[in-house]
Amino acid sequence: MTLPEHGMSKAEIVAALESARAGDVRWQEGRTFGMVYDAGPTAQAVAHAAAEMFLHDNALNTAAFPSLAKIQSDVVAATATLLHGPEGAAGFMTSGGTESILMSVKAARERARVERSVTAPNMVIPESAHAAFHKAGHYFGIEVRKVAVRADFRADVDAMANAVTADTVLVVGSAPQYPQGVIDPIPELAEVATSIGASFHTDACMGGFVLPFMEMLGHDVAPWDFRVDGVTTISADVHKLGYAPKGASVIMHRSKELRRHQTFVFDDWLGGFYASPNMQGTRPALPMATAWAVMHHLGVEGYKKLTRTSIETARRMVDGVRATEGLTVLGEPEAHLLAVTAAPGWESRLDVFALGDALQARGWFHDRQKPPDSLHATVSAGNAPVIEDYLADLAECVGVVTGVRKEDRSTNYATLE
Repeated sequence: MTLPEHGMSKAEIVAALESARAGDVRWQEGRTFGMVYDAGPTAQAVAHAAAEMFLHDNALNTAAFPSLAKIQSDVVAATATLLHGPEGAAGFMTSGGTESILMSVKAARERARVERSVTAPNMVIPESAHAAFHKAGHYFGIEVRKVAVRADFRADVDAMANAVTADTVLVVGSAPQYPQGVIDPIPELAEVATSIGASFHTDACMGGFVLPFMEMLGHDVAPWDFRVDGVTTISADVHKLGYAPKGASVIMHRSKELRRHQTFVFDDWLGGFYASPNMQGTRPALPMATAWAVMHHLGVEGYKKLTRTSIETARRMVDGVRATEGLTVLGEPEAHLLAVTAAPGWESRLDVFALGDALQARGWFHDRQKPPDSLHATVSAGNAPVIEDYLADLAECVGVVTGVRKEDRSTNYATLE
């Protein structure tokens, strides 16, 4: 691929891009369980309008764009309220859950260095914790101590307590965790962190814009947010079940004092004073503005409606999967995430990876997971109109692939070719 000698017209560009995306997942039809979350045409229209307004702006220096300082402040403050942040809670917007996690780990490392003189840091995480924690360990020179989960897929508090040391800078739990959709025992894990003076992070990238509204709707939700003593940071993605376009997450700290460990400051540059709270320098304004727009368009009532639909759809999916001969769901999903796997006694007859391929041939997309072999689903309101179609196709595909085993056992959640 090289640049064309002569530039292409707008019509040619649009046609080429439409052709390129012909094989992409069909999220607009509700047939994708993850990746993109659709709040409907009016929310999309609001996001498109905000995106056009802020397409070219840059949040690198908010002195030049004070609107973006206000947008970030508003989004962070609204998120802090949802997470029951105490007075003085503070945070920043980031590009997504991975960057929020990276910044929480970096802040924990810096805090431990300053407060406890830790020079050989480690963090203790359950094996269900997002891969971004391993990425952070690699980036920031932190040993990752991965601990097996319990049979119900929740973090094993005793095992994690045995794994911490005087050099532990961070303990992690998820609400809910991605692979099976269960909430870790956050209060007990936070107590482990507090006992050694370490930070504790609740990864609510998936649940940050679901669990608060579930609670408002009367669901029992296990403790997970800043109401739990010892929780120092929480990540919450606006671009997941906050229904904003991609590129918008929030990292919240219990206090401004803790938040200062996140920011990189450098004052010995010919260009002047430099300070950055993120991995990025230049920060696109578009995701920030569209997140603000969608959050203010939906409001509490809009999110409650979307959450009700998402949870009802997820529970219908769980029931439908378990009613399908040969299939079950791992653990007891507590919100909108679940994993489909072969039922006990069917493992040798029903390959769920073959099932996933058969579903994808009909337009349904799941990510593969292991161990054990399973198909991941993040359910959102956009899946509701077609969930019965999905369950019908699921049952038919089970009949088609029973006895078939795929040679390809790979799982791929990556940006690789």
